[in-house]
Amino acid sequence: MTVTTIPTAGIADTAVSTAKIADNAVTVSKADFNNVNFKNLIINGDMSIAQRGASFSFNDSSGFTVDRFHFERTSGATGDCTITQESDAPNNTGLVKSVKIAVDTAETPTGGGNICFQQKIEGFNCATLEHGQSSPPSATLTFWVKSNKTGTYSVQIKGEGSTGRYVLFDYTISSANTWEKKTITWVGDTSVALDYDSSRRLRVIWHLASGPDDKVSPTSSWATSSLFQVSTNQVNFFDNTSNEIYITGVQLEVGTSASDFEFLPVDVNERRCFRYFQDYASFKLWTTALDGNTSTRLGGSMAYNTRMRATPSVSKTNNTGTVDSETITDRGYSVFGEKSNRGTTTNVTDLEFDAEL
Repeated sequence: MTVTTIPTAGIADTAVSTAKIADNAVTVSKADFNNVNFKNLIINGDMSIAQRGASFSFNDSSGFTVDRFHFERTSGATGDCTITQESDAPNNTGLVKSVKIAVDTAETPTGGGNICFQQKIEGFNCATLEHGQSSPPSATLTFWVKSNKTGTYSVQIKGEGSTGRYVLFDYTISSANTWEKKTITWVGDTSVALDYDSSRRLRVIWHLASGPDDKVSPTSSWATSSLFQVSTNQVNFFDNTSNEIYITGVQLEVGTSASDFEFLPVDVNERRCFRYFQDYASFKLWTTALDGNTSTRLGGSMAYNTRMRATPSVSKTNNTGTVDSETITDRGYSVFGEKSNRGTTTNVTDLEFDAEL
């Protein structure tokens, strides 16, 4: 008699040991990552954390929007836009926030001008994709998008190790003003390993408009480029001031299939964002105090909510007096100030610490 199936009850607990499993028997594609914590390499992919505010106007400028997401415009592109955090998200997904990009000034970029929306990923966070592996695993990007401007758009995955490399994919917005889920999969770069460090090592770039110089054919094979490459099929999203696009539910994970979006507790999500930017609006760090002398001096110090990626730049308001010196590290901040008028106190307030990539 030939037995083709052995029931689970017929296998002893000690029958299958680690030594009996071949090294190549368990692969990334066979593993279930649905219950793996922090499988999403994108931070704040649900667009819920917005320390800098909920509305941003970009007039011939670039900058960060909701936490970890950056709007960029290069030379040759001059269209203005407003980016806002919205309470508009696809139904029955658990998502409640999105980012909306609305065109304020129409334009057609020239030369190598590019307009895009992106997230820059730290080397420590993307090592599972490629670092030190002869056969890098596949990766899958998913996101939700909605726009009145239908047509073909492009997403660029840009590695920034010792040699800049990229893959470039088209996706289509088929129905106007309708949430659509997009899924893109690629195989990791076998030529260049992403460096395992605190520097920028990967970008996910949603292109919106581009001049002719950077337009190339889409490719799922890794190619070399200094930075932006845009599909020849890309629409000009900036061709009309009525255009607007929404994005949310961004997830980048190891594997060839998309799993459910990973929702993190708000405190965990915030702390991940704090590594790159921390805002202390209306917080006062006192630098001098009443001490009965005609010249009052005192120092103030604080520890950050979490250790930052690198020593941050500091933005602050000094209400009065003089800041003599300050010490800035990736763990905390201290300041020394003075005030020569007896009977007054001084402080610095509205502190912002920026260690973005």
